[in-house]
Amino acid sequence: MSAVTEIGLTYAGLRRQAEEKATRLKAQAVIRIGSATCGLAAGAAAVKEAFEREISKRRLPVKVLETGCLGHCHAEPLVIISRPGFPGIAYGFVDEDLVELLVKNFLEGDDPCYEYALAALDPNDVFPTFEDFPRGVYEKKIISGESGIIDPKEIEQYLAGGGYGALAEVLARPPQEVIREIKGANLRGRGGAGFPAGVKWELCDRQEERERFIICNGDEGDPGAFMDRSLLESNPHLCIEGMIIGAYAIQARQGYIYIRAEYPLAIERVNVALNQAREKGLLGESILNSGFSFDLEVFQGSGAFVCGESSALVRSMEGERGVPRHRPPRLTESGFRGKPTLLNNVKTFCYVPPIIRHGKDWFKGMGTASSPGTALFSLVGKVAHTGLVEVPMGTTLRELVFEVGGGIPDGKQFKAVQIGGPSGGCLPESALDIPIDYDSLHEAGAIMGSGGLVVMDDDDCMVAVARYFLEFTQQESCGQCTFCRLGTRHMLDLLTAICQGKGDLKSLDTLKDLAEDIKAGSLCGLGKTAPNPVLTTLRYFREEYVAHIREGICPAKMCPDLIVYYIEPEKCSKLCNVCVGSCPVDAIYTREDGLKAIDQKKCVKCDNCLKTCPPQYQAVIKLSPPEKLAELEGKK
Repeated sequence: MSAVTEIGLTYAGLRRQAEEKATRLKAQAVIRIGSATCGLAAGAAAVKEAFEREISKRRLPVKVLETGCLGHCHAEPLVIISRPGFPGIAYGFVDEDLVELLVKNFLEGDDPCYEYALAALDPNDVFPTFEDFPRGVYEKKIISGESGIIDPKEIEQYLAGGGYGALAEVLARPPQEVIREIKGANLRGRGGAGFPAGVKWELCDRQEERERFIICNGDEGDPGAFMDRSLLESNPHLCIEGMIIGAYAIQARQGYIYIRAEYPLAIERVNVALNQAREKGLLGESILNSGFSFDLEVFQGSGAFVCGESSALVRSMEGERGVPRHRPPRLTESGFRGKPTLLNNVKTFCYVPPIIRHGKDWFKGMGTASSPGTALFSLVGKVAHTGLVEVPMGTTLRELVFEVGGGIPDGKQFKAVQIGGPSGGCLPESALDIPIDYDSLHEAGAIMGSGGLVVMDDDDCMVAVARYFLEFTQQESCGQCTFCRLGTRHMLDLLTAICQGKGDLKSLDTLKDLAEDIKAGSLCGLGKTAPNPVLTTLRYFREEYVAHIREGICPAKMCPDLIVYYIEPEKCSKLCNVCVGSCPVDAIYTREDGLKAIDQKKCVKCDNCLKTCPPQYQAVIKLSPPEKLAELEGKK
């Protein structure tokens, strides 16, 4: 029997067993509960317990599964119920009362409770699917398609859908042919820089040293980013399969998945997946009886943002302080333990199996000529439908924010979008029609980054936003480069002074000069991109900087030193004490006439009084500049 036949038969046996198990699962009622971190934070664990309690009480033959993130994080806790004779139906915002209703009416009866449903999973004549939503027109799920559907702790569910089929295919092909396929697809690394993955694989394979390592970067330290975490929590086998294919292509025998310790659920589910893959002969000695041996293990990072940089990541794995190193040599030449090392991001490895399965031309048929395929974003901030979104490259920011994300809630106006994490850029409304790809965003002063996208409205101060992101990168700087260590500190001091109304116009030129010097003089990507939020806000929102400096005004009324809270006596009710109870420092007191007032010396400007003041009164207002308070106090 040839090796190709042996590989095929071994995989076919695994696939057959998985399909038989999937068939049995389809024959019964199944509840899938979104239990990624987003779902658990919204109460998925309590929902699961409620379902199990109701099912047990009614003695129903129903299976409950914990799945990952379906992408509609704004609707968590999210539950999918499937039963013979009905399409799979997704329900959002599920609580214990709805659980009892669904079990009684749908699982025990025949009423699907469509009035509580979000969408059906399969096309039918009764209820719309997620594809019928506005976001469905734009979404193209390649690497997130099974997230929220399959149980990440059951390898058979991944196998039943064709999982590890791409691996079985490549094990019967020469390794160099696999590299050519990835190179031909022009898959660009999804970790931020966009370097062609196939070129990196080829560079690693060219090295004379035959001991090689392969590492997956799952560090993901960007504020507002959770794409890698969601993929590892929802479908870890996709990343693992991509890594095994990459290992075969460069003939590595050992690999590591680097995950930050702050992602305990991702670590747990990846370890479960690795053990199951070993049990099925998909990891370890002679994978699928092919003669190729390779194993993987998880390495827990300590949470330093700079360790997202490849050379710093490798140093931390070697037990050294995680700081970037000078290059050359690059990791493909001398990486982990001085050996050639292939390092890619979680999303990059996840794209590998679909490319192998469908071909490079299929992948290049999506996206743009220079940035083919799709992009996975975590859409957060001031947007109606926060969550995980996968769209073709070339989709515009306007489509992503207003069509996919549902626009800005509460009647507010769009102001800016921060793309690319803390080292990305803040782009205004005039940039909304820019297509999302590596080159177009770079021209606008931003970067693709790893996929974090934060939407801001007219309540956000762009000077304070720039200061927030710069403070993050300044604190996360490893301190190795003088430009990054001291330059970002000086920039932060200037921004702090402006936010306090103590800056001058000369400081704007100083900020720009410092930013350019830091970009030119820093060793790694953290320093080179740290000034981006400042440069883009100076470029697109300069008038806000000028207002802070010349007039002592924060136009968005966000900077604490430039605002005060005031209760208008003519609107305040003597019978209402809501603001008093909401103040954490007892700054609100009752005047002799029974109305409320704020002791400005005690006020910490937490915004609670403004948020809790009943809408029929709206007695609490924010003022900027603070000097306006004296005018109002004089009118009392």
